Amino acid sequence: MKESKNNEVVKYILENYDIKNANDIADALKDMFKDTIQTMMNAEFESSMGYEKSDNKIEKNNYRNGYSSKNVKSKFGEFELTVPRDRNSEFDPQIVPKNKRDISGIEEKVINLYSKGLSTREISDSIEDIYGVELSATMISNITDAVLEEVEEWQKRPLKEVYPIVFIDAVHFNVKQENIIVKKAAYVILGVTTEGFKEVLGIWIGENESAKYWLGTLNELKNRGVKDILIICSDGLKGINEAIKAVYPNAMQQRCIVHLIRNSVKFVSYKHLKEFCNDLRTIYKSNTEKEARENLEKVKQKWNSIYPTSLKVWEDNWEAICTLFNYSKELRKIMYTTNAIESLNRSYRKYTKTKGVFPTDNSLMKCLYLATKNVEKKWTTRYPNWDMIYNELNILYPDRLN
Repeated sequence: MKESKNNEVVKYILENYDIKNANDIADALKDMFKDTIQTMMNAEFESSMGYEKSDNKIEKNNYRNGYSSKNVKSKFGEFELTVPRDRNSEFDPQIVPKNKRDISGIEEKVINLYSKGLSTREISDSIEDIYGVELSATMISNITDAVLEEVEEWQKRPLKEVYPIVFIDAVHFNVKQENIIVKKAAYVILGVTTEGFKEVLGIWIGENESAKYWLGTLNELKNRGVKDILIICSDGLKGINEAIKAVYPNAMQQRCIVHLIRNSVKFVSYKHLKEFCNDLRTIYKSNTEKEARENLEKVKQKWNSIYPTSLKVWEDNWEAICTLFNYSKELRKIMYTTNAIESLNRSYRKYTKTKGVFPTDNSLMKCLYLATKNVEKKWTTRYPNWDMIYNELNILYPDRLN
């Protein structure tokens, strides 16, 4: 039955259109699509009015009031519809709702392309290639602004009562503010649930990173239902430990090893970089604090004459580093943060690399939120050996995971 109907459509196209190539078929389908929409809208109007145009015998409470034109975008391109009107303005079409001029799904395509980090120009070119519709930068911005309501709901959603491990870090971006380009910090909080899955708890856009701002974000977590955090991994920002203790006094702060490595290799020559990093690895991959201290001394003997300030970073922060050795290798592997927040930050950089400067904070927030949604789709499995890690945390922090 379906095949015979398809044959009738094909026959109609061949009889009524001069088909010479695939583009002619597309034009024919566009015409038929427009006619179908117009016919359905007219039928909706007749049903809404409750009487036929030629019926003069019944009493009428509403009258036809001509037509208005409306340009509509569709998967077959852009075309014009004539929308029937009534005097009481009661007609509410469903096939093409009032104030809606796009029935193509273009909005979803634009948001999807925006979430993948494409520039405004690339999005505009892609949409024009696919749909033959030209979108301005302003229109693309207006379409993606629809995400902001979703962002607000996401930022306010209730959270779990306990997170065994939480990572906090700030990523910096260029944002235009009062016609001046300034550095803004995106404060990112990544949690590990009691089931062993990663979850971005929130993103906040603020000025340059400060402990005072972190205090506000942690308080917001508490207001959203997070009663306890066992371990918070962070960098060595001045005042950060005090901010953590003010909100979560029982949380253990763990210095981020990746930040230490980054600070210590800042002035290391590229020709020594690989060897230097391999030697640093012997420190933080040690089995015990004693072994780590011995390895630090060996590294100092080898490199101190060339890079004394690089190793001073490790000595000055040793008290914050040595807590790492209270945990098993499996748990330490998570807390190095290389595979957690650093990986997330790299994803943010990847999705925002085409946007050198963001016009507003909202524009940056949209991009980071959509990037987060894309990244979280890949987080389908929990951390390896999580059962063992969970039991270890239960022993180290009795009764708190419940």
